Amino acid sequence: MAELAIVGYGKMGKLIERLAPEYGFHVTACIDIGVEAELDGVDVAIEFTVPSAVVANVERFSARKIPLVVGTTGWLDQLDKVKGIVEANGSALVWSPNFSVGVNVFQRLVAEAARLFESENEYGAWGWEIHHDTKKDAPSGTLLKLVDVMKKSGYTRRVDVSSNRAGAHPGTHEIGFDSAADTITLRHSARNREGFARGALKAAQWIMGRQGCHEFSDVLFGR
Repeated sequence: MAELAIVGYGKMGKLIERLAPEYGFHVTACIDIGVEAELDGVDVAIEFTVPSAVVANVERFSARKIPLVVGTTGWLDQLDKVKGIVEANGSALVWSPNFSVGVNVFQRLVAEAARLFESENEYGAWGWEIHHDTKKDAPSGTLLKLVDVMKKSGYTRRVDVSSNRAGAHPGTHEIGFDSAADTITLRHSARNREGFARGALKAAQWIMGRQGCHEFSDVLFGR
């Protein structure tokens, strides 16, 4: 079995630890924020921590040429720096604002809808999301990614964005298009965190033996 380090031992870290054997991993280290641990023999690491810890974690694992899967959100203003670190060390990384397979398929559906509405000027668009009240960033990284996907698909008009934080909600994302004649709504609702953990483990399987920075969509669909 491949040796896996889990960086960030919260709810996600514990869930990844429980599911890891299904994906051929033995968890050799569970590292919480600010804690040092022995990394000898680690084949790959999965990181779910806080935005402020991401760059340091990338530096630490890239220097050891240990491939890293980053599931933390709210740090993408540092993406260019992270890419530079990984490339300079000849290491490997997979990142995504959301490691759910369903969400990544959802992004493709949103992209196609945006392309189709590109020249239909009577349609306005909105994006909305809700998560548990302990989520650090708002809007979510996933919603920001969806809006970016819309723009890259040709929808250049304003997209009104809103967020809610309440209770223990695992996450719902919604993209809508509205005109005087009708409304089209696309929605993805997560039932629990398991889809995110399984996606991260799938990415960890894939990144071993590779180099460079990759998005989860590369894992699922290729470049």
